[in-house]
Amino acid sequence: MNKQTGTIGEQHAVELLRQKGYAILCTNYHAGRWGEIDIIARQGKTFVFVEVKTRRGDRTSLPEEAVTPAKLRKLEKAILYYQMSNRLTGEACRLDVIGLVFDSQGKIIYKNHLENVIL
Repeated sequence: MNKQTGTIGEQHAVELLRQKGYAILCTNYHAGRWGEIDIIARQGKTFVFVEVKTRRGDRTSLPEEAVTPAKLRKLEKAILYYQMSNRLTGEACRLDVIGLVFDSQGKIIYKNHLENVIL
């Protein structure tokens, strides 16, 4: 996957979340050495941290399968960094993963929104 595919996937994920009533707070949040959080949103009083995985074509694996235990540990640290930087400790939060696959013409052929992925 190239950076352009990832960016397009994140734009589609933002739109999907907005259609579901989420308020988008931030995209591509840089959490120091812990990496990046693709999307930070709110659903009601809950802060939702979203990892977006995008693929092109008809690969045999689903994009969300790329969220490995190591990636989850890194995301957990990035989320804690965001919470501490914004004084949000004690606030309700969760991690979601959105997987998207585009065909060769750029149309979405698969989308999946996994809510409350266990950290």
